[in-house]
Amino acid sequence: MLFVDLNLSEPILRAVAAEGYETATPIQAQTIPHTLDGRDVLGCAQTGTGKTAAFALPILHRLAASPKTKAPRCLVLAPTRELAGQIADSFATYGRFMNLRMAVIFGGVNQNPQVNALQRGVDILIATPGRLMDLMNQGHVDLRRIEVFVLDEADRMLDMGFLPDIKRITSHLPDRRQTMLFSATMPNEIRRFADALLNDPAEVHVAPKKMTADRIEQKLYHVERRQKPALLAHLLSNLSIERAIVFTRTKHGADRVARDLRRIGASVEAIHGDKSQNARRRALDGFRSNKIAVLVATDIASRGIDVDGISHVFNYDLARDPESHVHRIGRTARAGASGMAVSFCDPEEKPLLRAIQRLTRTDLPVADDMPTLDKKVRQNVAHPLQRAADAHATEENTPTNRPRRRKPHRKGNSRSKANANTNTSGEANSDKPSKNGKRRNGYPLAGKPKGKRSRQRRRRRAN
Repeated sequence: MLFVDLNLSEPILRAVAAEGYETATPIQAQTIPHTLDGRDVLGCAQTGTGKTAAFALPILHRLAASPKTKAPRCLVLAPTRELAGQIADSFATYGRFMNLRMAVIFGGVNQNPQVNALQRGVDILIATPGRLMDLMNQGHVDLRRIEVFVLDEADRMLDMGFLPDIKRITSHLPDRRQTMLFSATMPNEIRRFADALLNDPAEVHVAPKKMTADRIEQKLYHVERRQKPALLAHLLSNLSIERAIVFTRTKHGADRVARDLRRIGASVEAIHGDKSQNARRRALDGFRSNKIAVLVATDIASRGIDVDGISHVFNYDLARDPESHVHRIGRTARAGASGMAVSFCDPEEKPLLRAIQRLTRTDLPVADDMPTLDKKVRQNVAHPLQRAADAHATEENTPTNRPRRRKPHRKGNSRSKANANTNTSGEANSDKPSKNGKRRNGYPLAGKPKGKRSRQRRRRRAN
């Protein structure tokens, strides 16, 4: 369906044409007519299907035709800072010829500029749940004039534990509003939440892309966990890589992998939820401009990353859920290009591998070029990585051994008396006091240190 057939206003069509778009994607063709009719929408669509424009275009059309207020009239909730920024960019792009005010608020940065924008007045508010709750509690946000509410990537909201916050936020919204909920998957908890949130919604389902795209070459390496750093270093050194994303399950793991890769001279940065917004933005800007060749990311932090030209995706840790695996490998082979997805699987991750293969209905091809990590490879490339991995494995699998505190000296303690005359090397300690009035082994003297007044008293007694 062409955009000109969707009854959108002329400024919106002009902005869409300026971006070079003529034909709507399936999610856009199905969602926009229902949204223009004022119906609630329940959409099941993955990232990369044009979902953002599917709700941004009709929202812009509606707000341009209704009277302005100082309070926001549209609220869009996103799970991460990156996705919130991407949604804001889409609204700015398609609303460039419209006089609408927009603000995006998220944590990790100073709230004062965001508060100032709210005080000046906004039409469209894009936010992450945590920062929105903070500003609501401070009295900076008024949601009583909201006409349209959008909840994007609800399944990721569920994974991040945001549903209680979302329920509190929706309790402040007016009952008469239009609501849209989008999710890549539809677990039972999301379905129950949607039933309570939406009013007779129009359901839109877009078939996911082919799980194993022909343009993506996949490889699977069965490897011990302690050998993953060495294998990753070997592949990065021997493959023709333009841009690569390395996925880990944890924030600590992302930092560790990035640190290990820097030791072999790789141009790498890590992004995850503990990084400041400025640090994450610098890393993404460097990745887009080819100043950074390798980006190490967690699944949550990678949401909203829209970068073409990614030649390789490395699943350093297999994804906890198979849908995330599909999201990961979909970062490569975009815009008609080809790409490679490489997955590492240690013995403990085999259940995750089976879940991925059940969802994709295909067996990941096992690589036939597993390198032999001989001494030369370990010395030149993998040795520092291997040492770091072994240290991390020891740290994770063994309790921390802390030095025992020395018990204070107690009168009558035979062990303390014995130790008072012997140092750690077995040599006898002198009874001569130190300058601070203690013996050299640290135990206190039985009497007071001999000072000037003590000598004077002895002289008087002697006389």
